[in-house]
Amino acid sequence: MTKSILAIDIGTTSVVSIVAQNDYNNKINILGIGKSVSNGISKGAIVDIDLASSCIKSAVDIARSSSGNNIEETIVSISGIHTKSRRSVGSINIPSGHITIKEINQVLTIALYDAQIVPEYEAIHVIPLYFKVDNNDEIDNPLNMNGSRLEVYTHIITAKKTSLTNIKSALKSSNIEVTNFVLSAYASTKATLQEDQMKSGTAVLDLGGSTSELAIFKNKSMLYNDIIPIGSEHITHDLSIMLHTPLNAASEVKKQYASLIPKSEDQDLNTITKVKIPVLGNESESKEISLDLIQPMIHARVEEILCLIKDKITINGLTQSVNNVVLTGGMSKVPGIDLLARKIFPNIPVKVSNPINIQNGYIDFNDASLSTIVGLLFYGLESDPAFELDSNKQLRTKKEKIVEEKVKIEEPTINTVNQSNGSNNTESNDLLNDLQSIQINKKEKKSLLGGFWKKIGDML
Repeated sequence: MTKSILAIDIGTTSVVSIVAQNDYNNKINILGIGKSVSNGISKGAIVDIDLASSCIKSAVDIARSSSGNNIEETIVSISGIHTKSRRSVGSINIPSGHITIKEINQVLTIALYDAQIVPEYEAIHVIPLYFKVDNNDEIDNPLNMNGSRLEVYTHIITAKKTSLTNIKSALKSSNIEVTNFVLSAYASTKATLQEDQMKSGTAVLDLGGSTSELAIFKNKSMLYNDIIPIGSEHITHDLSIMLHTPLNAASEVKKQYASLIPKSEDQDLNTITKVKIPVLGNESESKEISLDLIQPMIHARVEEILCLIKDKITINGLTQSVNNVVLTGGMSKVPGIDLLARKIFPNIPVKVSNPINIQNGYIDFNDASLSTIVGLLFYGLESDPAFELDSNKQLRTKKEKIVEEKVKIEEPTINTVNQSNGSNNTESNDLLNDLQSIQINKKEKKSLLGGFWKKIGDML
């Protein structure tokens, strides 16, 4: 048996922890699962360490109690709300003429050093978009190739140091030290995308409780990631405000009756059309409302989220890179969301995807809200991961290779090339054009709600 890992997905609505390890056939073996209601967590970030510590500890203790194994590594998700991404290029000369793990590690480290990350942020992923050997065509894996020069073009994801520190502090009550941080959207792609989807160009929309995250994969690498600070909890607040009912009642209405499927004229006569809900401020009193009022409110909010994500793709010049759209996360379970998404992303295949269902005796993973936690398991237990520097700045690759050729990279002094989002390049291939077209949107702090409330006002 291999090492045991603890995966923790810290979400706005719940905290999920799983203890797992690979069996002798390299299949994931689930050893324990724990889940608790989130507290002290907003938009995936910790806002109250004591409350967050308590709910995380509860989930972790449950998972540990049923596993009985010693934890060797801990993989924790981090929301994209406090992350930034940029591009960087590294290059080295190869005196020996032969590319080994040492050279790949070194060139990725140089790309990281040259990224000029601001002091308040720290890199959690250095993901190669592609390598080049002696200025030849793009290649995915340069290991054991021969050449005199190696270049790498990378997508670097950074997280605010204070956010990482807060998560570490919240885990101390469970005597847990974080081994690696993983971007939530990145984890979700690992759980939902097939290899051909990663190659052809796919936008994964991870629709969560208080955020909606976007990750675009092409040529098997993450090309772009972003976030919209709106999720399914905003629907709950909308219903609470518009129906004048407490949040818990609005949440139940959303869970039981949310739908984006248009009503048919021949609808079953037994279908529920009205429900009773408590009155805000006087919960002993109830009132009856028509479910016809619910759908327009939900439709307006979901449409706004999808349109804002589409705008991100368009503004950054990535429309031609997106040939598929995958919806996942808890909000993707709303019936009919794929129908609405097809109208917003016309002429593009749209699919609601659940994570790969790992067979076990604890839980059914065939649930879109579990995409991130499943992705964390794949990230931590991959036997042959793609080259990448993790949040510890360590090269991810086959473990035996790391043992054979582990090296310490000194501060680089060799020639390098630097590139960030929006920089010019003379290459004419499609992927490089995609990289050139990505621009940083400096107006993201504009209000996102004006258009939404106007739609609600028009409906009423």
